[in-house]
Amino acid sequence: MKEIEKSYEDFISTVSHELRTPLTSIRGFSQTILSSWDKLDDESKKKFIKIIEDQSNRLIHLVENMLSVTKLQATNCNLVFNELDIKSPIEQTISIIQNQYPTRKFEFNHKKNLPNIFVDKDKFQQIITNLIENSAKYSPENSTIKIVTNFINNNVEIYVTNQGIGIEQKDYERIFTKFARIDNPLTRKVQGSGLGLYITKNLVEKMSGKISVDSIPIDNKLSEITFKVTLPVRTIEEQARLKCNQLP
Repeated sequence: MKEIEKSYEDFISTVSHELRTPLTSIRGFSQTILSSWDKLDDESKKKFIKIIEDQSNRLIHLVENMLSVTKLQATNCNLVFNELDIKSPIEQTISIIQNQYPTRKFEFNHKKNLPNIFVDKDKFQQIITNLIENSAKYSPENSTIKIVTNFINNNVEIYVTNQGIGIEQKDYERIFTKFARIDNPLTRKVQGSGLGLYITKNLVEKMSGKISVDSIPIDNKLSEITFKVTLPVRTIEEQARLKCNQLP
């Protein structure tokens, strides 16, 4: 019981901290605009309003992640399984994130004749979005994010690779836990709730898949970081059983 209470207290403390930062920015810059409107030039007004917009989006993203975590923990979190050709949703996701990160390059190497997987399409898209966006967010400008698909041992494999500050092996599992963030100069500059990879791992596992990370040093500053998602290819019989909620 004490462990549950401590986990709850840690959860409330972390959420309060994450909410306080954007709310403080929104209030502060709103007050500045209201009290000094006539003294501010147009450029400053635009700058302050842009900060308010960015922090509002951060707040919305945090709330959405919190709702996703709540749904994941609910026992009635049902997925809608259907056959899916993964090429199109991955291409759509790359296109969207490319607009958000114009200084990053994206390479997509899709294996020909890749079989369809049997997943929840919306949740699959969320997984891919989280991984590609995460790689873009934590990589240097003008670097390349590589997305590769493969088929081996009756599993579809998806690799998302970027260059960034490396992840120590002792942190491989920890980065998939709630509110986990690796402390380094790059992550300190980038805002995040530490929930994206936790949500991603849970969604992958709910579709009987696996996710892992590997970090290989390139030089003294950068490493090549690869997230790997493995999802099984279902037989017709397995698909039918899954539709009836008979598969784990």
